[in-house]
Amino acid sequence: MMALPYSNSTSGEKALGEIQKLLRAFGCSKFGSMVDDGAGELLVQFEYRGRQVSVKASTKGYAAAWLKENPWSHRRTGTRAQYEKKAMDVASVAVYSILRDWIKGQIMAIETGILSFEGAFLGQIMLPTGRTVLEHATAANLLPAPDAAQQSGQGTGR
Repeated sequence: MMALPYSNSTSGEKALGEIQKLLRAFGCSKFGSMVDDGAGELLVQFEYRGRQVSVKASTKGYAAAWLKENPWSHRRTGTRAQYEKKAMDVASVAVYSILRDWIKGQIMAIETGILSFEGAFLGQIMLPTGRTVLEHATAANLLPAPDAAQQSGQGTGR
């Protein structure tokens, strides 16, 4: 069985610095990041040619995937709560690395003409309301509900 990708990442701060360097080289400005421990999210924001972009990534989602692959048992050292905290610590580092690679891929797609900026970051572009296009589309039920096969994880290539 393949290990969960990025589970051995070691430096979230280094990956964050690389994200900032990538975006600056691409011509972005007003870079910022924030960790929302309550929501279990990492947020990276930047501006490109007047377009505000807000990328949210779920550290809770990654931690859940890590716990599924590395389930807690009484044979583990520490309590279940300590083990779940370890999962969040692993996730907080891994998600930075995943975002770095995803943003790098999106920029490469734009620079090589595969995608437009809007095509690469459409869901993350902020509207004048302060919500992203994805948040607006979700709230307005503009996206069809996933079918049962996709919800169960079948037919998604995983």
